[in-house]
Amino acid sequence: MIQHLDKEYIKLTQMGKKHLYNKTNLGMYRSLKKCLLIMYNERYENIFRIIVKSYVRYKKHGYSGMIQRLDKEYIKLTQMEKNHLYNKTNYAKWIEINEQKFYQTEPLEYTPLISIITPVYNTEVRYLKEMIESVLVQTYSNWELCIADDASTETETLKTLQYYEKRYKNIKITYREKNGHISQASNSALSLAKGEYVAFLDHDDTLAPNALYEMVKKLNENPKLKLIYSDEDKIDENAKRYNPHFKSGWNPDMFFSQNYICHLVFLKKDVVDTIGGFRIGYEGSQDYDLLLRSLHVVKDDEIDRVEKVLYHWRAIEGSTAYGSNEKAYAHEAGLKALQDYFLDTDKQIIVEDGLLPNTYKVNYPIPSLPPLVSLLIPTRDGYEILSKCIESIREKTLYPNYEIIVLDNQTTCPQTLAYFEKIKCHENVTILKYDKEFNYSAINNFGVRHAKGKIIGLINNDVEVINKGWLTEMVSHAIREDIGAVGAMLYYDNETIQHAGVVLGIGGVAGHSHKYFPRDADGYFSRLKIIQNYSAVTGACLLVRKSLYEEVNGLDEKNLKVAFNDVDFCLKLLEKGYRNLWTPYVELYHHESVSRGQEDNQDKIKRFNKEVAYMQKRWFTTLKTDRYYNRNLTKIHENFGVNINE
Repeated sequence: MIQHLDKEYIKLTQMGKKHLYNKTNLGMYRSLKKCLLIMYNERYENIFRIIVKSYVRYKKHGYSGMIQRLDKEYIKLTQMEKNHLYNKTNYAKWIEINEQKFYQTEPLEYTPLISIITPVYNTEVRYLKEMIESVLVQTYSNWELCIADDASTETETLKTLQYYEKRYKNIKITYREKNGHISQASNSALSLAKGEYVAFLDHDDTLAPNALYEMVKKLNENPKLKLIYSDEDKIDENAKRYNPHFKSGWNPDMFFSQNYICHLVFLKKDVVDTIGGFRIGYEGSQDYDLLLRSLHVVKDDEIDRVEKVLYHWRAIEGSTAYGSNEKAYAHEAGLKALQDYFLDTDKQIIVEDGLLPNTYKVNYPIPSLPPLVSLLIPTRDGYEILSKCIESIREKTLYPNYEIIVLDNQTTCPQTLAYFEKIKCHENVTILKYDKEFNYSAINNFGVRHAKGKIIGLINNDVEVINKGWLTEMVSHAIREDIGAVGAMLYYDNETIQHAGVVLGIGGVAGHSHKYFPRDADGYFSRLKIIQNYSAVTGACLLVRKSLYEEVNGLDEKNLKVAFNDVDFCLKLLEKGYRNLWTPYVELYHHESVSRGQEDNQDKIKRFNKEVAYMQKRWFTTLKTDRYYNRNLTKIHENFGVNINE
């Protein structure tokens, strides 16, 4: 819809109606765009609400008052916490649209036995029955439910187990004489398992009717898979569904920050046997520990997901699903499991608590002789923003080994030229002249050829460093051999988020994750507070090894002179097998496009649309499916909203 509106607007300007092309009408155009997005978002409710509100505001406060109201509504729309896309009503609409064919199945060539592992202890009978019944109604029939009762004392719990055990041959139960907690009980259930794959089901949770079928269907598509996981949601005491978690594809750095995989999981039985099942002493995060240890024998290309809600996690008081603070011991157990994992891979890696409960921060070592980082800053004039950028780097950077290369693109401002003279006396500051027309890609490629560092930093002249450890944090990831580009958290001046990773497909090419969210927001399932992989990060603040920059031939100065060159660059790294990474532990302000200005004339819009077309042709398949996003999430907004029939 918005792309069509853009095309129509450009068509209009090309008809000679130049009087439309002034700041006032551009402002009206942008406001109309916002208005249409709000109307689209409210299409199931009162679609004309914003029109009425805007008119009332206009009559009372004039044009500027109306625009202020519209801007406020638009920012509100982009914030997940205040966005009605996330309430139960809209999730119910998603369910109606996407779950109409639960019971429709096709014959599968490969039909392995699936062993469902469930430890039970004094489970409330109604929840226990719901759990078992959800297994019995599975559309896939080759399963066994392996239950270990952990010495329950509740008579009704035991009677219920005995009832189902007698009536169904594929429900196998062992009754432990002594309570051993969840790890020992799970191992007892595992001892009953004969399947090729094991699945894990908590005693009060439920499966979707098509859960096993969809997971086995994925195995038929790729038989070499050893670990599969699905999307999930929560259910309350009355089995009402809410809070869906539409997960990223395999995202190693996110997994090292939190157990985002959670439920439903299929794991190859021989992998579980190889690593010795569940470990005692990790109760509360025993599943996280099991999965971490499985990574020693499971390769990245043997992991996949099913983008369907197949598991319903019971959120009742006392459960982790109810709130991350409900089981503090789970956090400590997860931290211990993660520390153990890295002790086996690199003893220099330090794991500590993350910014939120049940999240963690992995700190990677930097050599005793830190590599030189070349920070490239293209600029033309712009004394105010450039000086703020450079002084913030010089005053707030703890990392000891860096050089600043200012790429002077035809500066004429006397104040800026005088500033060049002032700063070039510093040993680690160089001014290089680039006397050609503005081409962001070409300017940076020019700078890289003159850079001495093993690591390249692409830095916009309109950013301002906030935290002193920013460069140390970025370098610690950039030197990791499997990592490509490293990106940062960028804020607008009004303390809302400008960049927190790039999501492919939004707006036709790509959009910024969580744009306009408040600075203190946690984001979609804590994604604003954890290190993770994204398909791309913005070039406004990006670090990458010089060898990789050269390996992918740098930025595309022919086809992407201004826009999307950073996204294209990151996708080239992804294509080569490197993972791009974003970290919230690097914070800068971004006074966006102050020096270059907006796309506000016909030539710029023509160039921009040409770059859009190039990206859509070059990366057609990649842009359609972002491996670190989810098809059930919106590609209209940048707020991780639910995709309702887009």
